[in-house]
Amino acid sequence: MTHLTSRRARVLAGTLGAGLLIPCVAAAAPAAAAAPQVSCTSEQAGLAVKLQKDITAALANRKGTIAVGLYDRATNTTCTLRGSTAFDSASVVKVTVLATLLWDAKKHNRYLTQREADLSTAMITKSDNAATSTLWRQLGMTKIKGFLAAAGMTQTKPGADGYWGLTQITVRDEQKLLKLVTAKNSVLSDNSRAYILKLLGKVVSSQRWGTPAGAPSTVSVHVKNGWLSRATHGWRVHSIGAFKGGGRDYMISVLTHGNSTMNYGVTTIQGVAKAIHKDLVPVTSSASAQRYVPTDEPKEAFVPVPGE
Repeated sequence: MTHLTSRRARVLAGTLGAGLLIPCVAAAAPAAAAAPQVSCTSEQAGLAVKLQKDITAALANRKGTIAVGLYDRATNTTCTLRGSTAFDSASVVKVTVLATLLWDAKKHNRYLTQREADLSTAMITKSDNAATSTLWRQLGMTKIKGFLAAAGMTQTKPGADGYWGLTQITVRDEQKLLKLVTAKNSVLSDNSRAYILKLLGKVVSSQRWGTPAGAPSTVSVHVKNGWLSRATHGWRVHSIGAFKGGGRDYMISVLTHGNSTMNYGVTTIQGVAKAIHKDLVPVTSSASAQRYVPTDEPKEAFVPVPGE
């Protein structure tokens, strides 16, 4: 694996897992203590009202700033909470990095090299920070911004000076990205979409918390999470996921900051996810009653800072 070429890059690699401090940037202010207002619409009678009620209940008494996005193609159901609120991306941006790499390769009518495939696999399935830094540098800001423009992700602002984990993201744009990954479009080829979903389906068990929580066994799970602690707004804990099965084809994005610990944010996200899965894919028989439960308790420190 290519070594990190600067101390700044090395510090970045550690902060995303170990929760160390990195330079401050403008971040969204915490929301007032008022109850969250979730907005839902659906073509299925009664579903929007149920989702709005259950997501709101899941967020009751949860501290921090929480943004939620849901879209199900089968019922044309959409739920949104703070869709345009900006968050530091942490490792969730790695899906955008992979999509940019594949988008650029398509433009040049080429396949990924073995090196790029290896880096991509490590970046997504293990959330490898060094691999991400290598691909981020290789792509450069012009290509990254080019993909964001092509994808219509106008609210996403890439992190400056190599700090990809400080990319500003919103639920609206993360949902746009998941829609591109999960349905035919002119931005990503069918092979590219299949490759992204394949890697998102192979994330290591210790990182499969978040939006998959409560998903029925009949539903396929594709997930990418991010976690980062900073001096302001505490822990950023995010989870985006794509799910298909049980007559549904849906995607969930939950972004949070202002969490006292990483596990607190995980619990918040999983409460929302369980409510959504239960409402979208009700379990009606004992044969299908098994629901997805993350296999490992998330840890607050995965990646140490490399030495000089």
